[in-house]
Amino acid sequence: MKKSIFLIPLLILALIFTGCSDDDDTTPEPVNEEELITTMTVTLSPVGGGSDIILKTVDMDGDGGNEPVITVNGVTGNEVSLTVGTSYEGSIELLNESEDPAEDITEEVQEEAEEHQFFYTASSSLDVTTSYEDEDGDGNPIGVDFTLEANEASSGDLTFTLRHEPNKSAAGVSNGDITNAGGETDITETFSVTIEP
Repeated sequence: MKKSIFLIPLLILALIFTGCSDDDDTTPEPVNEEELITTMTVTLSPVGGGSDIILKTVDMDGDGGNEPVITVNGVTGNEVSLTVGTSYEGSIELLNESEDPAEDITEEVQEEAEEHQFFYTASSSLDVTTSYEDEDGDGNPIGVDFTLEANEASSGDLTFTLRHEPNKSAAGVSNGDITNAGGETDITETFSVTIEP
């Protein structure tokens, strides 16, 4: 009888310790680390023929202390000339050139299309309209491919922004309005655009 009295508390203790779970046994969710984007190239191809316009920003240290190098058609600066009444087919390429060979981040954006969207924001003085030419699996825009219409003679800023995990169902977002998009900015650059005859 004395042996069973001693065994009962040991049995209770064994049940208490085996009943406790240890959260360390669970597998942690993988973290989707943000890729370094060093280079964004925007190509505008005039519909009907003509020379491409290449807008490029290179920032080898990402969000570091060095300013990006901005070029238009290989010339340092951010000034872009468009022609009145011309439609341009646009495409955007993203690279991580700190890798050798350079890593194509555009492919990742397209593979994770539901989590990315480009926005093209024109200042009120610039008479351009843009439209998306690609979409994710849910029918929402991505913006790697787009159309830009240069309307009347005008000038102003045009900003290209890639957002990670935007709220694509928020008001105006599917039409390219960044106001309610939320999410995090992966890369952004502003160019000074003049539309002339």
